[in-house]
Amino acid sequence: MTEISAIPVFVAVAENGSFAAAARKLGITKSAVSKRIGILEANLGAQLFHRSTRSISLTEAGEIYLSHAVLALGSAQEAEDAVAALQGDPVGHLKLSVPMSFGQLHVAPAVPEFLQQHSGITMELSMDDRFVDLVESGMDVALRAGTLPDSALIARKLAPIHSVLVASPDYLDRAGNPVHPQDLTDHECLHYAYSRDPLEWKFISEDGEIAVKTKGKFRVNNSEALCTTLIAGLGIGRLPTFIAGKHLASGRLRRVLSDLAMPEQALYAVFPERQHIPAKVRAFVEFFANHLGNGLPYWDREAGITPTR
Repeated sequence: MTEISAIPVFVAVAENGSFAAAARKLGITKSAVSKRIGILEANLGAQLFHRSTRSISLTEAGEIYLSHAVLALGSAQEAEDAVAALQGDPVGHLKLSVPMSFGQLHVAPAVPEFLQQHSGITMELSMDDRFVDLVESGMDVALRAGTLPDSALIARKLAPIHSVLVASPDYLDRAGNPVHPQDLTDHECLHYAYSRDPLEWKFISEDGEIAVKTKGKFRVNNSEALCTTLIAGLGIGRLPTFIAGKHLASGRLRRVLSDLAMPEQALYAVFPERQHIPAKVRAFVEFFANHLGNGLPYWDREAGITPTR
C-alpha cells in the first residue's frame, strides 16, 4: 500500500507546479520532495509527472491519482476536525484570507490578542483584494464584503459596511460643497477601481434611489491609497467607513451629501462547508465578531453612523 504521508507531498507538487514550490509550501527540502515522489511512483508502478528542465506536468496516471488524492486529503481533514471538536481548546494552523486595506487596518492589529487567547493556534494571514478560491487555495476562512454569490460556502454576517462621500476641508473650501447628487458632475471625483461600476454613485432618498455618473482623473485599486489622495485635496470620493471613520473623527475629511445614505453592504466570514466546522475557525469568527462590536462596528461610531435597526 502507498505510504499515506506521500499523498500531501504529491498534491502539493501538482498544485504548485514544481518540486521547489511544493518544498517551500511544506517546509521541507526539494530533495526530500523529489525522493518522496520517486518512491510513490515506484510503489504505484507508474510515472505521475512529465519532467523537463523548465517545468513539470501531470501524466494521465497522475491526473487520475490526483483526483483520488485530493479526496483522501479532504477525508483526513474531516477526521482531524471531528477529533479537534472534542478537545477543550482550539488548536491547529489557521489560514485566513482578507482584503488588503481592511486586513491592514482592522485584522492585523487584532491578531496578537487572538493568538494570545488561543495559544494552540498558529495563523497564516493572506491579504489580497482579488477574489480567492478558498478550496483551491486551502484557506480555512475568508473575510469578504458586499453581495456574496451562491456557493457551497458557509457565510456569517459580522458587521454592516456603510459607504460615505468624503473630501478634504481644503477641497470643499476651494470647489464648494455639493447640495444635490447631480452637483457631483461639476466636481473632480476619485474612484475605487474594483467597484462593480466605479463611476456610478448611488444614493437612497425618500423619493427612491438616485444614481449619478461621475468623472475624474484618478482611479486606484486600493482604498487606503484613495483615502490618501482625498486627504491631499484632489477631489471627492466614496469610501467605506472602515477606512474613513478615523479621518472623519479627526477632521482630515468631511462628509459630502451627509443627509443621503448610500447602499449598505455587509462584511462576512465565509468558510468551506464541512460536517464538522474546525474549532480554530469557530474561535476566530467568534473573536472577530466580538472585536468589531457585534453589529455596530467601532469605525461607524468614529464616522458618526447610527444603526438603522
